[in-house]
Amino acid sequence: MAFPESFIQELTERSDIVDVVGSYVSLSKRSGANLFGLCPFHNERTPSFAVNPSGQFYHCFGCGKGGGVINFIMEIENLSYPDAVAFLAKRAGMQMPEESNDRESRKRARLLAANKDAARWFYEQLTTPEGKRCTDYMNSRQISPAIARRFGLGFAPERSGTFLSAMREKGYTDWELIDADLIRKGDHGFYSTFRNRLMFPIIDVRGNVIGFSGRTLGDSGAKYLNSRDTSVFNKGRNLFALNLAKKSKAGYIILSEGNIDIVALHQAGFDSAVASLGTSLTPEQARLLSRYTGEVIIAYDNDGAGIKASQRAIGILERLDMKVRVLRLTGAKDPDEYIRARGSDAFRNLLESSEDQLDYRLGAVTAKYDLNQDDQKVAFLKEATELLASLPGPVERQVYAIRVAGQAGVGQDAVIQEVERRRKALLRKARRSEEQEFNRPERMAQPAAKELRYQNPVSAAAEEGVIRLLYLEPVLSEEPGLPEPDQFSSDALGRIYSVLRQKIKDGDTVNIGSLSGDLSPEEMNLLVTILQKPEVLSNSRRAMQDYITRIREQNERTSQSGETDLNALRDKLRKRKGYHP
Repeated sequence: MAFPESFIQELTERSDIVDVVGSYVSLSKRSGANLFGLCPFHNERTPSFAVNPSGQFYHCFGCGKGGGVINFIMEIENLSYPDAVAFLAKRAGMQMPEESNDRESRKRARLLAANKDAARWFYEQLTTPEGKRCTDYMNSRQISPAIARRFGLGFAPERSGTFLSAMREKGYTDWELIDADLIRKGDHGFYSTFRNRLMFPIIDVRGNVIGFSGRTLGDSGAKYLNSRDTSVFNKGRNLFALNLAKKSKAGYIILSEGNIDIVALHQAGFDSAVASLGTSLTPEQARLLSRYTGEVIIAYDNDGAGIKASQRAIGILERLDMKVRVLRLTGAKDPDEYIRARGSDAFRNLLESSEDQLDYRLGAVTAKYDLNQDDQKVAFLKEATELLASLPGPVERQVYAIRVAGQAGVGQDAVIQEVERRRKALLRKARRSEEQEFNRPERMAQPAAKELRYQNPVSAAAEEGVIRLLYLEPVLSEEPGLPEPDQFSSDALGRIYSVLRQKIKDGDTVNIGSLSGDLSPEEMNLLVTILQKPEVLSNSRRAMQDYITRIREQNERTSQSGETDLNALRDKLRKRKGYHP
């Protein structure tokens, strides 16, 4: 969407990046001009996420993401550019300008409207004769009409025609319904995505219906079917029922697996329950949880898959400094079955006695070994001390080391020393890994996004230099001999260069905020990476001419040899029979 330049300028000035990012990320460690924190876009233990207050941009040295304040909101809130601008405008108390005829914004609005109308239609089907099959199933699972209304549960009939006709009558085209994944196209025409299923609308924290999850009422098809990812829905970034759980006064969030479990928990009075959507807990979902609570109780199914999923979720959540407890379900396979068999009071007692995540993990390690046998005892101590070595606090490591020593019947000092030895080894390994990652010249010369890989790193380095100098000193756009965008070896760099030159030509302000609407997230990541690299400005005109000369020389070499670089030669050799790199 094309917003007025003056509006974007004022918006970014009133949305200080340190304040905005600081509401999602704890920024404390300062190094040079940057503030550092743990990256909200990938898992890490040492801070590599930098926020530059003077430049008003962020950059992660680990995953490569970067941009300005608008890009940050787009990424962390999973919003389009217009919606991110609206989000920040509301935060800053600014009135949005008159909207232009923006295709992306209109498409997003249509998808949300289609999902909302579909949810209403599914709900209405519960009162039809065909819907009795679904209400009978809900009764068998003890789902009350009141809780069904709260969650907006509905029924998708077996026959596709009724749903298609209803949505077409509301003015939606078949292609809009396909974009929303409400219908799909088969060999014999269009058909409903969800058929003969109990429907669970997926509602985001802003109250929008963004997708659906349907539980089969028959014997065919997957037990649960979730909407495919669309421009308004990403299953790895959303959680079922978080729109309700965020209002809970419980002080913690219960993380379970199935939608039925969540409905049952809410009906029993546990209104802080949420579930992931057909996947194990993702880092994005964990970060979403961390905005609403500092404590999570994991209540996964009591089977092998559930135990494995619990271990994985613990590892993700603990990286966000969240308190994690784990529920041990005995005599039932899931929370719904436990509550129906023993009641809500018994489940509340279970919650109150749930284990700290470390107790849970240590218990899992202990259960693997017979501590009456010496070889098993040694194996137990090895695994237990490895686990304790990963704990960040020295007091915590010592307390649990003493417990492990008591379990194994060995001296406390020996276990404490072994834990600290393993701790030092882990830190050395982590430092070596970071050094290797940051010292690999080939990797450092390439963008983080594989699809933007440079085919000619020599020319690309000079192209980056031209972009960096133009950004820092726009007056250099008047330098003679500046290349055209199509002379750049990298399409991505040529695109950034073209946008930057046009901004300067139009007399617009050149900063990260003003470029956010013209560059893709990947291009913005690349631009911020370029700006993070050092540049000597004492003789910037000479430096610009040096970059121009290098680009011209590489173009001439390419036209003469027909090869762009060693990468092209390598690819050519790989095609030869018998070549093995």
